[in-house]
Amino acid sequence: MTDLYAVIGNPIAHSKSPLIHAAFARAHQQDISYERILAPIDKFSESVDAFRRRRARGANITAPFKFEAFRYATNLTDRAVASGAVNTLVFDGNEVLGDNTDGAGLTRDITTNLGVKISGARVLLLGAGGAAFGVVGALLDECPSLLTIANRTHAKAAALAAKYAGSNAQALTFDQLSHQQFDLVINATSASLEPSSGSALAIVPPNCYAAGSLAYEMIYSQGETSFQQTASLAGARIAGGVGMLVEQAAESFFVWRGVQAETAGVIAMLAQG
Repeated sequence: MTDLYAVIGNPIAHSKSPLIHAAFARAHQQDISYERILAPIDKFSESVDAFRRRRARGANITAPFKFEAFRYATNLTDRAVASGAVNTLVFDGNEVLGDNTDGAGLTRDITTNLGVKISGARVLLLGAGGAAFGVVGALLDECPSLLTIANRTHAKAAALAAKYAGSNAQALTFDQLSHQQFDLVINATSASLEPSSGSALAIVPPNCYAAGSLAYEMIYSQGETSFQQTASLAGARIAGGVGMLVEQAAESFFVWRGVQAETAGVIAMLAQG
C-alpha cells in the first residue's frame, strides 16, 4: 500500500516539497505519495486531524505553523525540544512524534555542499522568529567561536539566546552590528522577499563581512534576494536556500523511511529552475 505524506502550510502552492520527495522516492524505490495541504490559519489542528484520518504516515510543516506543530505533537525529539518548533511529524496511531530537521539541513548544506567550516567561525544569524529558532541548536553544535543573534528588537533576540544559556550565543539589535565582523552571515528573516522591506537587510554594514565570508539566504528563491545583492556588493560569497531546502527534506525522509536520500542531483535540478 502506498504511504501518504504531505506538506502543510499557508500559503502552500509554491512548495517544492512534493517534487523533492517524489525524486527521493524514485531514486530509492520508496512507495509513497506526497501532496500539498493548505490549512486555514485558524484550523491547523483540524487540518492535521483530517489528514491523519486518511491513514497518513507523516507530514512536513511549514510557515506559519511550526510552533503550532510543536504543541500538536504528543512526543518530541531532543532537537525539536531545543528549537521549540517542529517541521516534521510522524504519525503512529494516537501518537505524533514532532521533530525539527531545519538545523541539520542548514549545517549540512553549509559544511558539506558549500565546504564552509562553521567550527571556529564568527556567525551572525539575522532574525529571531521561527526560522531562527529551528537552527540555533544545530549551529551551536558545530562549535562556532561566536554566534550572534541579531533582531530589530533586542528582547526577541535575547529570548532566543537565553534558550542556550551557557553557550557562546549573544543577542544584539541590528544597529549594534557596525563594529562587528563575521565569517558567516545567515538571513533567517523574510524581509528580503518583501518588496516594502527590500532595503531592510542593507542594515548589515559592509564592514561586517570578513574577508572570504559567506552570506547565506535561508529562504529558497529563484533569483537573488536583496540580502544576497547587498552582501555581494560588500564582497561576500553568496548562497541561496535551495541546498537547505533539499537537505532538511532528506533528513525528514530519513526520519520517515530510514533511508538516507542522495541530494546532489535534486539540488542541481532545483537550481536549474
